[in-house]
Amino acid sequence: MSELNSKPDVVVIGAGIVGAACAAELAACGLTVTIVERHVVGGGATAAGMGHLVVMDDNPAELALTRYALELWREFVDGRQQQNEFSPCGTLWVAADAEEMTAAAAKQATLAAHDIGCELLDAADLYRVEPHLRAGLAGGLRVPGDAIVYPPKSAALLLAQAQQRGAQLLIGDVLAIDAQGVTLAAGGRIDAGLVLVANGVACAQLLPELPVRPKKGHVVVTERYPNFIRHQLVELGYIKSAHASSGDSVAFNVQPRPTGQLLIGSSRQFDSTDKAIDIPLVVRMLAHAVQFVPQLAQLKALRCWTGFRAASPDGLPLIGPHPGLQPNRANVWLATGHEGLGITTALATAKLLAAQITGQAAAIDIAPYLPARFPVILKTAASDA
Repeated sequence: MSELNSKPDVVVIGAGIVGAACAAELAACGLTVTIVERHVVGGGATAAGMGHLVVMDDNPAELALTRYALELWREFVDGRQQQNEFSPCGTLWVAADAEEMTAAAAKQATLAAHDIGCELLDAADLYRVEPHLRAGLAGGLRVPGDAIVYPPKSAALLLAQAQQRGAQLLIGDVLAIDAQGVTLAAGGRIDAGLVLVANGVACAQLLPELPVRPKKGHVVVTERYPNFIRHQLVELGYIKSAHASSGDSVAFNVQPRPTGQLLIGSSRQFDSTDKAIDIPLVVRMLAHAVQFVPQLAQLKALRCWTGFRAASPDGLPLIGPHPGLQPNRANVWLATGHEGLGITTALATAKLLAAQITGQAAAIDIAPYLPARFPVILKTAASDA
């Protein structure tokens, strides 16, 4: 590697998909960028994620961000579908009963109002498109514009794009942040105009005042069963599980990979940093999935792994300047707290962040994602100064 820039405009901490996307976008804006990654590029939450690109509508800010993000992903993968292992499989939200069909209809109305294509399916249509679902389901909502990618490959492509634009990569650990740059654990410093913290749950090690909590998740991958399912299948009850504020939970989420394999999720455990597989929880997660697709019980699993989502209190990411007023937080910026939507929203995060840093107009309102919405950051950081 060539000698690092003596003083880059921006040091990006973290080379997961969010950090890589931000580095590529900032470099495209003409800024000099140095990326510091402690382990393997795209090896943290990026590697653990299922890779879904999904429009979510739990609140207007989430809908605006994910809708914008999907537009950017379509542009990014154009001509690079194979490199990203991109699959336009769509999402099928499965309704178990009449109450969930009402929720599906409400979801359809919201998405349609924002020009997002979707189709309400009755039971007959549901089994026509996904015949392996169990009998007795009420129907569902199909969102054909959703898709999947293989996150480590997409992160690597974004990093390569950043490097082609002049960004430099350093493998190492950041010990501390201040207004002038970062101190490295191995010794030495990188002075920079700005520091961007984009390293997921590890952000709390550098900035303990951030209201970001780890949510541990498990994913199981099967052997190859081509065309067993055609869509990413998600229960409508997934939303309640995803936004629970405490306790362990599971939800039905099965995804067909371009390889013919299936990814089976999902689970959530709060505040755990133990990478070990929780066998009882995995058994519970798989049993729940089998309730929706009984034939899953006959398939062979290859392995299971865990990862850690960085969750904010309101479920939205922190994108923008650190609001702390003390000197050691000046020039610090944040791109973290994406929870389970880091893959989906990585490109949109990069655009919103770059717009703020360069003083340009953003494509959507940035206010809902600004870190300053959490007074605890300002209060705690000030008390530590």
